Amino acid sequence: RKALRQAADQMKRRPELCCGAILLTCALILPLTLTCSRVKSVVASPRAPLRFFPAEAPLADLFLGQLEEVDRLLEEADVSLVFYYAPWCAHCITARQHIQQVALRLAQQVQFVAVNCWWHQGRCRKQKIFFQYPVIHLFYRRVGPIEYRGPVRSEYLESFIQRVCAPLTYLPSVRALHTFLTQHQQAVVGYFRFSSSPQPAGYITFLLSALHALRRDQQGEVRFAVVTNQAVAEGVSLREDESVYLHRRLNSSLVFPRTQRNFTVQAVCDWVFENRESVIHWIQPTGAKSYSLEAELQKGPALLTFLPHNPLTANQLAVALQYHCGSEEDLFPRCCQSLSFSSDASVCELCVSRCWALALYLQRVSLSSCRSVQSSYGAFGRWSVCCRSVPRPPLDSITGLQCRSNKTLRFYLLDTQLHWPLAQRLGASADQSRDLPFITIINLRDETHYVLNHTDALEDFIQNFSATYSPLHRHLVGHKQQQQTQSLIQEVTSDSFLHTVMDSQRDVLLLYYSVWCGFCSVLNHVFLQLARLFQGNSALTVARVNVGRNDLPWEFMVDHLPSVLFFPRHRKQMSVKFPENTPMTVPNLLRFVLQHSDHAPWEESGRGAEPQSLLEAELQALQRQVFSLHRARERLSQQLSVLWRENRRLTLHTHTLETQNAELQEQSGRLETLYREKTRQLSDTVHRLQELADASEELLEENSLLKVLLTVLRERDGWEGDSRDTDGQEEADGQEEDRQEEDRQEEDRQEEDRQEEDRQEEDRQEEDRQEEDRQEEDRQEEDRQEEADGQEEERQEGKCEAS
Repeated sequence: RKALRQAADQMKRRPELCCGAILLTCALILPLTLTCSRVKSVVASPRAPLRFFPAEAPLADLFLGQLEEVDRLLEEADVSLVFYYAPWCAHCITARQHIQQVALRLAQQVQFVAVNCWWHQGRCRKQKIFFQYPVIHLFYRRVGPIEYRGPVRSEYLESFIQRVCAPLTYLPSVRALHTFLTQHQQAVVGYFRFSSSPQPAGYITFLLSALHALRRDQQGEVRFAVVTNQAVAEGVSLREDESVYLHRRLNSSLVFPRTQRNFTVQAVCDWVFENRESVIHWIQPTGAKSYSLEAELQKGPALLTFLPHNPLTANQLAVALQYHCGSEEDLFPRCCQSLSFSSDASVCELCVSRCWALALYLQRVSLSSCRSVQSSYGAFGRWSVCCRSVPRPPLDSITGLQCRSNKTLRFYLLDTQLHWPLAQRLGASADQSRDLPFITIINLRDETHYVLNHTDALEDFIQNFSATYSPLHRHLVGHKQQQQTQSLIQEVTSDSFLHTVMDSQRDVLLLYYSVWCGFCSVLNHVFLQLARLFQGNSALTVARVNVGRNDLPWEFMVDHLPSVLFFPRHRKQMSVKFPENTPMTVPNLLRFVLQHSDHAPWEESGRGAEPQSLLEAELQALQRQVFSLHRARERLSQQLSVLWRENRRLTLHTHTLETQNAELQEQSGRLETLYREKTRQLSDTVHRLQELADASEELLEENSLLKVLLTVLRERDGWEGDSRDTDGQEEADGQEEDRQEEDRQEEDRQEEDRQEEDRQEEDRQEEDRQEEDRQEEDRQEEDRQEEADGQEEERQEGKCEAS
């Protein structure tokens, strides 16, 4: 109120200051209003893309997405690689280094092009639709694109590029043909005569078939070769021009049926992949939610070999072929069937052999050992019957083991550089070198797997697995505990399971749990309370095992989690499982342990006589616990009584505060009404003052006019006029003094009114203070009454407790 009165006084004394403040406020508000009304949504233009590859890299980096430049660059080279990337993609950033390494090695043979397919102004973003990055396309003389879907690593990518650069292998001699057929699992040989035509039409189809096969065969298991010499082609029974031969090891080889199928690119590829057979498979699980490995393991027992990425070596292929009903001699491309006709060591071999293969075979077997050799010619080769004496294979050999065993193995290879975490999960040690192979057999149906030791031979490992009563032991994968800490509950792993659980001097209570089991986490506090009850008891061990990370023998596994098993000492074979329909609480677990514990006497110690059984010791511990619980109950009762009194006092205090709040709200309403009334009176006073100021200005103007008139009259009338003017002036001055006297009286009356209002306001405030003092005295009286009531209640409670 005082501030408003002072402001009014300042406005009355200096009205120009108020007008200046109003104008300054308007000058500030007007630019802000105009500026806010013109604000628009402004989106900053994206920054121009930068080079993704360094300038010294031997590739063309089209970081603006110039797709038209790609077409021009593809025409300049026979083989081109186009790398579509997004600059923000983490996979593209990782692949950048591998692309540079391959480009440095193959820059003379292959044209490397990188295209930014994420720049919105580029043509690549507008015309290409990719669902993931990076995307790698290869082109062979405008044939393509051949998309690469393997691991983006330099060695894998370089191997695939080399297969694109040379999709066909030229075989000039019989020895080269023999080497090609023995080194590759799947071999496709085409025979074309270039003497009749510089480039036969069938050769183009065969070349495109080899390129088309790369889209379906990323690992390169199927290899294509071409033969132009008729003598070499007869080694695989090819005599007709534009013939295609599919070499198979376990079954008879095939020739493309020109009379039944059209000789087209799609038909040749479909025929090859429909009739191919694989002895060893390269698999590449992605490491995420991939079902490629599971789909292969569902087919039956599998032998997984983890080794660095290399082409199939002769030893690995020889072992696989020897297992699949073959032998070392079956590496030669012929089909023989051996039949025993007597009890001695003589066998009769009926062979459908190629001419060169038969010659190589007869060089190894002397004719003197054969009692008769009969040869005849057929449509596809030479038939030969040779009866000779050969040593019988040893009983423990794996030759033909697939045909003699119901546990048929499938051979798989995995790269240790990509899938080493999987090898560690299957049992590979952390300190094992990745250059050494890690071999394991997985039987998904039996949920078992076995690991080959470095000191054992692979043939013995396969033979032991295929035996009727296998001597192999199931490999248990367990989590290695870093450091043994002192805790109430002992953590058990695969290595320490038998040592801990089968201890004949201790009873063991074992909890089976897993990290992903929510119910197991709820039971942690229950087992901790139980372990505290048995703390210091050397006859009982409370333990737990994480079955999600530790494999256990089958006889110790459970069907669901969480589960609790009790293994009594001296009677480990009589383990007991906690009932499933019983709540797993501390009293129930304690009753379960005491019911099945061993009652044999305890050993005597030097401190005196110990309790005679575990039951007596636990009863004494329970009595101590009950006594401590009684004391805790008494303390809790006292705390509850104090809390009840505090709660009642807080309730009364809350009621008092609510009453005071209501009164304050009512008083606030009265003050607001008074404030509005005073504001109205102040505005009326300001209005009257403004009117008085206007009247004063008018009087001053009239006085000036009168002075001018008096001067004129004096000059015209002379002295008389001057005297009359003097009288008129005195009369006007008297009127002016009367008006000023009236104004002063009016101001005095207004000042008296304001003083009267101030005195009334002070009286009203004094009454409010007296009312607040009375309320404060009432509250103090209520607090004293509450305190007296509390003392009376305490005396009553004391009397009740005493009674």
